[in-house]
Amino acid sequence: MTFSELKPEITKITTNASTTSDEKLLNICKLLETSVDYYNWVGFYFKNGDKHELKLGPYVGEPTDHTIIPFGKGICGQVAVSNQNFVVPDVKAQDNYIACSITVKAEIVVPIFVNGENIGQIDIDSNTADPFTEADERFLEFVCKEVAKIL
Repeated sequence: MTFSELKPEITKITTNASTTSDEKLLNICKLLETSVDYYNWVGFYFKNGDKHELKLGPYVGEPTDHTIIPFGKGICGQVAVSNQNFVVPDVKAQDNYIACSITVKAEIVVPIFVNGENIGQIDIDSNTADPFTEADERFLEFVCKEVAKIL
């Protein structure tokens, strides 16, 4: 499925009145992981209350020990501080990378903003080297804007 074909599917998930927010987030993870062949782990992290850390939300893929990530640590922790998208073509080239699986070769993290505040992010790992393009970034920004509407 192309990103333009996925957009209405994302909107359908986020506007489904019969599902909870967590169910919607999990359904988005499932849709992305099954529809984009190089999205091998798809999940959400959210700011953990008043703490300077992220807490793992719904996700699809290999289990991870990284359920809490301090701000500034790893790619997700850096996005929590920078408020910027972070595309990592080769995770081995990153000094501040938290390895979730030895099969992961690339990662993309896009923040979610609610009322101008970075409240979380979508995190995608790929077992393919350097797969992410600007089209992935724009699409995931769209996903994050749709997700922001349900939070």
